[in-house]
Amino acid sequence: MKNIVYLLIGTFFGIVMYKSEAASWFRIYEMFQFQSIHMYGLMGTALAVGIIIVQYIKRNKVKDVNGNPIVIADKDKSIPRYLIGGILFGLGWALAGACPGPMFVLTGAGYFPILVVILGAVLGTWFYGLIKNKLPH
Repeated sequence: MKNIVYLLIGTFFGIVMYKSEAASWFRIYEMFQFQSIHMYGLMGTALAVGIIIVQYIKRNKVKDVNGNPIVIADKDKSIPRYLIGGILFGLGWALAGACPGPMFVLTGAGYFPILVVILGAVLGTWFYGLIKNKLPH
C-alpha cells in the first residue's frame, strides 16, 4: 500500500514539474542566461516551503513512515566540499539541461534522448561509490 502512495506522490510531483515548466530545457537555459525569473521563482518557493517543513519537523518531533524519529544533522562547516559539489552539479545541470527530478519527468513525458543523461548520472553515481573512501569528506 505504501508503494502505491509513493507512486501517486511521485506522479503528482512529475505533473507539477512538467506543468510548471521546471523540466523545460528552454526555461533552464533562460535561468542560466539570467533572462527570466521563472526558475528562480520556482526554486525560491521550494526553498521557502522546505524551510517551513523543516522547522515543523524540528519543533513537532515528527516521525518517518516507519515510526522512527527524523533526525536533522547539525550544520557542516565544510565549505569547500559544498562549493566543489555545487559547481559540479551546476555544470552537469547546465550541460544536460536538467537536474535529477526533471530527468525522470522528461522520460515520462516521452523525451527519450534524456535516457543518455540518466545513464551518465547513474554511471557518475556508481563511480563516486567506487572512489568515495578516497575523497576528503
